[in-house]
Amino acid sequence: MLRIAVVGSGPSGVYSAQTLVQQREVPGILVDVLDRLPAPYGLVRYGVAPDHEKIKSLQSSLRTVLEDERIRFLGNVEVGGEALPTARLLELYHAVVYCVGAARDRMLGIPGEDLVGVHSATAFVSWYSGHPDAAAEAFGLPGVDSAVVIGAGNVAVDVTRILARGVPELTPTDMPQPALGALGASAVRSVHMVARRGPSQGKFTTKELRELGTMPGVDVLVDPAELAVDPAYADPGAALPTANRRNVEVLRGWAAAPAGGGDRRISLRFFLRPVEVLGGPDGRVTGMRFERTAPDGRGGVTGTGVHEDVPAQLVLRSVGYQGVPLDGLPFDGRRGTVPHAAGRVLREGRASVGEYVAGWIKRGPTGVIGTNRPCAKETASSLLQDAGALARRDRERDPLEALREAGLRPVRWPGWLAIETAEAELGRSLGRRSVKIPDWAGLLAAAGGTD
Repeated sequence: MLRIAVVGSGPSGVYSAQTLVQQREVPGILVDVLDRLPAPYGLVRYGVAPDHEKIKSLQSSLRTVLEDERIRFLGNVEVGGEALPTARLLELYHAVVYCVGAARDRMLGIPGEDLVGVHSATAFVSWYSGHPDAAAEAFGLPGVDSAVVIGAGNVAVDVTRILARGVPELTPTDMPQPALGALGASAVRSVHMVARRGPSQGKFTTKELRELGTMPGVDVLVDPAELAVDPAYADPGAALPTANRRNVEVLRGWAAAPAGGGDRRISLRFFLRPVEVLGGPDGRVTGMRFERTAPDGRGGVTGTGVHEDVPAQLVLRSVGYQGVPLDGLPFDGRRGTVPHAAGRVLREGRASVGEYVAGWIKRGPTGVIGTNRPCAKETASSLLQDAGALARRDRERDPLEALREAGLRPVRWPGWLAIETAEAELGRSLGRRSVKIPDWAGLLAAAGGTD
């Protein structure tokens, strides 16, 4: 029998656990899925926008895996800290698969980025998604009339949409009540989503893009002159990938449409590179300064020396994620990943049998949720090839006993189910459906303490 620890209960972790227990080559595998949070599902719970209920329904399939009798969920267990170093974890299990994601957002690296009112989109998403680490604040929304979102991916589209959405559309979601109340009191009337390159190079999906044009009372504005700078936009017959071509078609439709008379507006801007965050004497952001860019003929852009200032009291940067080092594991700072060969962790160029990675910490923050499945299968395959060597390690003791002796208080599956029940009761008390508990104390209290 092999005891495997999977660190992280998001899609990559759950898919890794599922592959390991469902394979037939090595019988008797037991998997503990460890997570720092008392709630499972990773970014499906804390990263998918609350109004994207179809995507969030993926929790049902992840739930089925975690309820397998060969898999044990252990939340509220932080790996890499003083209580549970990575070396100690490997002493407790035959093997460890790290699926810890990419937790840090990228910086813009421009003057003024430290002004009050400048945040990462990651922090904003965590706040409205009820992540217990999120700052208990409302991002100064009552004083914000104009917001700037920097980026051209799905996360940028998500935060733009949430800023512009009306409360009636958000009330049926599981958004925490404090976030819903803050957005309801928001004075935001104008959201500028700004990209340094052109419309044909946007990283957002067409489905997400189209959603911006379906919100009641919201006008989507696109400047035809900015779109025309993109050679691929100007040529409808350009050889673009299907997704990019569809994005261009959506933008072309908005550029040709008359203003709708809504009380809120989303402006999609292109070929603008952020060069400075502007601020007032009180240290708060007052706007963004951009430099207009132009295609350089090689797929990139070059500065033109022409600048434009956009007034804003809130700036959200959404320019990508980075992996962060985990104490005790090797780390490639340039790539933001753990060095590996087909999922086997490499230490000084040699495979460290017993240590594996899957998900973003393995390949970088790329792909969609489904991309994690083949990634996890590759890593599981490497682990199974090493099963003979792993089985020779003496690991007879139940690791849960050692975790408790180290001072950890794991939240097991019944504790998570109690959190679900408490969130459903909270929603009913507010006249809503299930509503997330957004703080550590509330989650642990709902879990009934610890197991």
